[in-house]
Amino acid sequence: MADTLRAPYLSFRLGGLEYGLHYGSVQELRPLKELDRFSSQGEVLQSVAVSRGVIIPIVDMRAAFGGAQEAPDPSTDVIILQLSTGVMGMVVDGVTDIVSLAPADITPVAGLGAVEAGYLLGVGVVDGRRLILVDIDSLMAIRLPGPHSSPMQAA
Repeated sequence: MADTLRAPYLSFRLGGLEYGLHYGSVQELRPLKELDRFSSQGEVLQSVAVSRGVIIPIVDMRAAFGGAQEAPDPSTDVIILQLSTGVMGMVVDGVTDIVSLAPADITPVAGLGAVEAGYLLGVGVVDGRRLILVDIDSLMAIRLPGPHSSPMQAA
């Protein structure tokens, strides 16, 4: 019975930490160098690319998480995601593997409420490794303030 409740997660490296996202959101995996690039849009939205005839935005998660935006190396990967809002890609330091986690393998992140980090599902432990599990739909829906956005005003 416990095996039927297990869910697959794709694990990936980002800034020296290991993360996981539900594998059901993954459309495909590609090395960064294999994508056709059209333009650079800034630090976080790195470019748009063509994947299977579809133009998709590519988000550099290394920049989004505050890390140094280094030149890609052979292990730099792009995870193409099918989200509720459409198809999107994200650049990560590298994909590790696919792991299977049961609910008992996941513990909530202590001290954080839904407002601070609603995209964090918890910490998963598999074979002695700790994965920071993210709700990829919620994470990719976060909008960073742009140069033309106005600050929120207090009522």
